[in-house]
Amino acid sequence: MSNVKALPLLEPEGPDAVAPCCPPLSERPLTAEEAERTARMFKALGDPVRLRLFSAVASHEGGEACVCDISDVGVSQPTVSHHLKKLKEAGLLTSERRGTWVYYRVEPSVVAAMGQLLAVR
Repeated sequence: MSNVKALPLLEPEGPDAVAPCCPPLSERPLTAEEAERTARMFKALGDPVRLRLFSAVASHEGGEACVCDISDVGVSQPTVSHHLKKLKEAGLLTSERRGTWVYYRVEPSVVAAMGQLLAVR
């Protein structure tokens, strides 16, 4: 007998919560506001360093990574911080300070919404 129990997914709350961007592209044309919001997310991932950092966080054990564990992307530490800030501003990452380190986590609802946006029906 298994003690595994499915946990419900929680929607992000609070001032930093990010709502899913928009419906699938095949459903209807995007509004101007939806296009702006969506473009910010994809623009943030359009930089190779940001994409590597995002991938490092997403693939890190436990679904979160300390900035100290993902800084080896070929740029200086201040540049890493800048790129992580841009990913956070785009709503792709959340962060939490623990002592002197900041831990980053992928925002699953936003990533799921981006995937749904590109789904062809």
